[in-house]
Amino acid sequence: MRLFGRVIAAAFACLLAFSLPSPATASPDCECSTPSIDRLQQWIASGEGATVPATGSLLVRERDRYAAKVTFVGAEWHVVVVWLGNQFEAQADLSKSSGFWMTYSATDDVYLQLRPASHWSGGDKWLTLVPSTGGKRVTKFFSFAPAKWTFLPELGKPAYSFASALTEARGFVFVGKTPNKLDFRGLRIDGYRPPCL
Repeated sequence: MRLFGRVIAAAFACLLAFSLPSPATASPDCECSTPSIDRLQQWIASGEGATVPATGSLLVRERDRYAAKVTFVGAEWHVVVVWLGNQFEAQADLSKSSGFWMTYSATDDVYLQLRPASHWSGGDKWLTLVPSTGGKRVTKFFSFAPAKWTFLPELGKPAYSFASALTEARGFVFVGKTPNKLDFRGLRIDGYRPPCL
């Protein structure tokens, strides 16, 4: 009976962690059975642009948790993908979410694109600036308010609205054109709990 009580308490704490608008990340008990950061299991170097690692998972063990680490090499576009539903075919409705908390460090500015299922490919996406931290780890809130999102003329103007992208969000895609060292420790979306696969 005590074990059952602990399981219920842990499940409640996990649900609470993903529903409160605060910077706290999920506890280790909330994570998936395979490597994840706040239940996000797919942090992927796409092979677009020179990165270390060049392709595959960015997740590395850090004590009792995982971090996603990548280095952008050279002055060219680099692409790193996070699948919000932990598989390419999945999507999430984030239209009622206020935004997300991210714990990260970056040695230069980078952009985060919100890519919808219906317009996945190409660079013409709604994006927000993820500012450099000078290599120091910070926790920052990024709002889904439309005024906080824009596009880069170099990559093209999206042919769809930001509001529609929120309803069918397939992934967050980090893009940058400068050398950068990125380290992610938390990414928790208000009101959304990724499914473990």
